[in-house]
Amino acid sequence: MEMNKYVNVPLDDEAAKELRAGDYVFLTGTIYTARDAAHKRMYEALSEGSNLPVSMENNVIYYMGPSPAREGRPIGSAGPTTASRMDKYAPSLLDLGLKGMIGKGKRSQEVKDAIVRNGAVYFAAVGGAGALLSKSILSSEVVAYDDLGTEAIRRLEVKNFPVIVVIDSEGNDLYMTAIEAYREEEA
Repeated sequence: MEMNKYVNVPLDDEAAKELRAGDYVFLTGTIYTARDAAHKRMYEALSEGSNLPVSMENNVIYYMGPSPAREGRPIGSAGPTTASRMDKYAPSLLDLGLKGMIGKGKRSQEVKDAIVRNGAVYFAAVGGAGALLSKSILSSEVVAYDDLGTEAIRRLEVKNFPVIVVIDSEGNDLYMTAIEAYREEEA
């Protein structure tokens, strides 16, 4: 079975539902970056009844804080940050239509439940490979919260950005199934 998939983003319901935990995916299109400070600010805006600076509908958020761009490049190193730091905020954004998240590490049960409830996915990008990942980023533009510096929300145009599906829309969690497969192999 072919595990490599090429997917356009924003991510629609059908594309999200076809992805399975363990699939290698290459994303092309528009994604957004947001980390802790931006998530906190969006959460506060929602609590106050304000609009978010970016629509969540079918979008993908990459938990990444870029380093400064080298000459001739749109962005510097662009590696993932630990996703669990956004777990407090992620369910609300998923309920608003967020279709995908990219980070590294495990997610809480509340996030997993929101992923299933909304037919979304959680992707992992390889930590420590930020310089390599940045080569798939064609452009980077701050679109909100400029005062947050590297934690501002950015719109990225990506081409064949490599990720792995960790939690699919049915709740299958690669981190759990990989442990089980390893235990079976050891036995």
